[in-house]
Amino acid sequence: MLTWNRRRTLRAGLMLGGAAMLGGRTLRAAIPVADVAPPAFALESGAKLRVLRPAKFVQGDETLWLANTKKFTEKTGIDVTVDSEGWEDLRPKTAVAANVGSGPDIILAWQEDPFLFQDKLLDVTDLAKYLGAKYGGWFPVAEIYGKQSPDVWKSIPVGGGGSTMVHRKSWIQEAGYDSVPMDFPGFLALCKALQAKGRPVGFALGNAVGDGGWTDWVLWGYGSSLVDENDNVVIDNPQTIEALEYAKELYATFIPGTLSWLDPSNNKAFLAGEISLTNNGISIYYAAKNSEDATVRAMADDIDHASYPIGPVGFPTQGALVINAVVMGYTPAPNAAKEYLRFMMEQEQYAAWQDASIGYWCHPLQAYDHNPLWASDPKIEAYRDVMRNALPQSYKGKPGAAAAAAKADFIVLNMFQSVCAGQQTPKEAAAEAQRRGERVYRRT
Repeated sequence: MLTWNRRRTLRAGLMLGGAAMLGGRTLRAAIPVADVAPPAFALESGAKLRVLRPAKFVQGDETLWLANTKKFTEKTGIDVTVDSEGWEDLRPKTAVAANVGSGPDIILAWQEDPFLFQDKLLDVTDLAKYLGAKYGGWFPVAEIYGKQSPDVWKSIPVGGGGSTMVHRKSWIQEAGYDSVPMDFPGFLALCKALQAKGRPVGFALGNAVGDGGWTDWVLWGYGSSLVDENDNVVIDNPQTIEALEYAKELYATFIPGTLSWLDPSNNKAFLAGEISLTNNGISIYYAAKNSEDATVRAMADDIDHASYPIGPVGFPTQGALVINAVVMGYTPAPNAAKEYLRFMMEQEQYAAWQDASIGYWCHPLQAYDHNPLWASDPKIEAYRDVMRNALPQSYKGKPGAAAAAAKADFIVLNMFQSVCAGQQTPKEAAAEAQRRGERVYRRT
């Protein structure tokens, strides 16, 4: 696990190289690609690049990213420094760089954050069109995040961190269930049964960038949202009240302390045997499989993953924590920056990166559905369709600065926090979220 408030600067050239074949699987063999000529980026003489990305949650993510960066340097002679920033700190660091006009050349930014400063970003349409044509097209949610207008791309979606319901199989069975129910009432009943057995569940209710997204799942599952299709703020409605009442009842099954949980908290609680079920990426399973502690390593056999249950709305409503690579307009090496991103998204590098992190970052390009990784372990396969099914954080409205600002302000998450903490009634919390949303959408 990382210390999340500590900045870690890493020189890519100092890392050991990765391999294009991992675990005995030839990664490129089954990935269908089109014969498309790459853009001819004229690399700037003496170019150097600095990249800012989210800190790792699984070691393989960082190891292969740096190994692939080293390969890029060896191929092009371009020196690259990779800085990793804690999840809660990445957003303000990105905003500072954009507003000051100096800093990293490339930033792997959260979600719709590029919409906050799209006029300060390099146009990457040529790169996006090439990747889409070669790798079977972009998933819809990737196009939503990448395109700042119908014909212009200002970011390259690199991947999405998606969650499933991570659980202990034996403890689910102790509670009288063979699997996680796929409807909201059944899921609540399971959580109550686990709590009665002394096996509480736990979902982050602090301002967690990734794991706090379970509140969107509940809100959208009841057919509600912050805004409607015309970006009118509509969260103060009866469906929101139902969602908050459901969450309050679900919260009663949580382990104490979740109101202050950030993204690492549920990982730690699960691996410590304190909770039976949580929403998370594959990092918990990864950590268990690779632990030096034999007890924790044995836990991996009992860990399983289930899709999010579906609410009254009748279709899946989970999102994905998408990282979008942007090239800052102030960079003195725009062509080198775009070539770096092209190199990192090509199958020789990308498939190995996915494999090393056992699918922690799900792909935005459809051809990578065929990465042999997804058939290598039935516990991994649940994460393959994260980007295919994900709803954007702007749901039901349009992507843009207002949606990004609303997410950065944690409007929806804070609404759930206040109800679960007993600070506000559902009606009071929905009214407050309405006021906050209207302020954000007016000023942007």
